[in-house]
Formats: sequence, C-alpha cells, structure tokens
Amino acid sequence: MNAAPADQIRLLDVQALDTRLTQLAHKRNTLPEHEEIQRLDADLAQLRDLLVAAQTEESDTAREQTKAEADVDQVRQRAARDQQRLDSGAVTNPKDLANLQSEIASLAKRQSDLEDVVLEVMERRESAAERAAELGERVESVSTKVQDATARRDAALAEIEAELGSVRKERETIAGAVPDELLKLYDKIRAREGGVGAAKLYQRRCEGCRLELNITELNEVREAPADTVVRCENCRRILVRTPESGL
Repeated sequence: MNAAPADQIRLLDVQALDTRLTQLAHKRNTLPEHEEIQRLDADLAQLRDLLVAAQTEESDTAREQTKAEADVDQVRQRAARDQQRLDSGAVTNPKDLANLQSEIASLAKRQSDLEDVVLEVMERRESAAERAAELGERVESVSTKVQDATARRDAALAEIEAELGSVRKERETIAGAVPDELLKLYDKIRAREGGVGAAKLYQRRCEGCRLELNITELNEVREAPADTVVRCENCRRILVRTPESGL
C-alpha cells in the first residue's frame, strides 16, 4: 500500500487521539467514586435492613407492653373488687371468707408477676427505640456520603464526557484527511493489536512493540520509497518513518 508521507504522519496524530479516547474511557469506568458508591450503597442497604428490624421490634414490644399493662389493670381491678367485698363485711361464711382472702393473695402475686413482665417489655422497647434512633442517624450519615460521592462522580463524568466529545471531534477532523484505504488498514490493525494500529519508528525502534529493528529490517525500511506503507516485522503495526527514525 502507498500513502503520502504526510498522510502517514497524520496517522500518528489519529493514533494519539485514539489512545487518549481509550484512556478517557478507562478513566470513566474506573473512577474511584464508582467503587465508593457501591460500597456505601451496600452499607446503606444493610443499615436500612437493621433499622427496619429495630423499628419492627419497637412496634412489636409497644403492642406487647400495651397488652401486658391491660393484663395488669384487669388483675388490679379484680383484686380491688375482691378487697371491696372483703372490707364490706358482706362475706361472713368462714369458708367463703378464706377463699376470698386466698384469691386476693393470688391476685396480688399475679399482679406482681405481670408488672415484672411490663418492666421487662418496657426495657426491650426502650432498647429497640435507642437502637432504631442510632441506626436512623447512621442511615442519614451514610445517605449524605452517598449523595456527596454521587455528586463528585457526576462532576467527574461530566468533565470526562466533555473531553471525550472534544477529542472525538478532533479525531474526526484529522482522520477525515487520511486516505480511506490507509485508515481502514489502521483501524483493522488497531482492533487486533490492543488499540495501537500505527507506531513511530524512533531511533531504529518500533514504538508499538518497543523492539529494535535488526539490520536487515532497517535496510528494508531504508530502501522502501517514502510513500510505501511499511509494517513492523514483529508486531505488524504500521511503522511510520520520521526524521527521528535513525535510518
């Protein structure tokens, strides 16, 4: 293939822009904020699950406390009625009197046990409420961190996208001046060779594979007409000759 030396030199400019596009795409995909947001989102999801569990426990113990207090009140009212009967003197039969006194004592024991239950439930409810409050604060804190990281990520992405647009436009302009056949060959090699389709021959070394050409290869390049598109024998990339090639 033949192409004017200026077009081959221009290919190096296209390569530089393609390399920059690759770097920008990599930077866009590997922003530290991506990993930070992912980690924070995982923490936030876990904290929200714990918060829901704590709030559920608080709600359950609140209902449990209400029921236990109702049980205490029911026993208290029954004991008060029995005590009123006892104090009124209406019960005179010794057996009935003994039964009434026994029931009052039994109710007192029952009331004491139920009051202990209420205290235990209240302690659990208070503990759940404190845990829910703490988790709520942590959820709010992590949510703020997510928002901050998201804002930083979006700002970085906007900056990268702006540069990508600028580089793409410049690439389109310069590539538009490269002969179609040469550009197609370049694009084909670049797709196959890790994003590098053309490399400068610098001080007898291919800048694509970083290997120095041997004497035979150098002589072949020297003897090739200036408009001949030469290829590196090692990496098969387009080898562009410049005044710095050392030929």
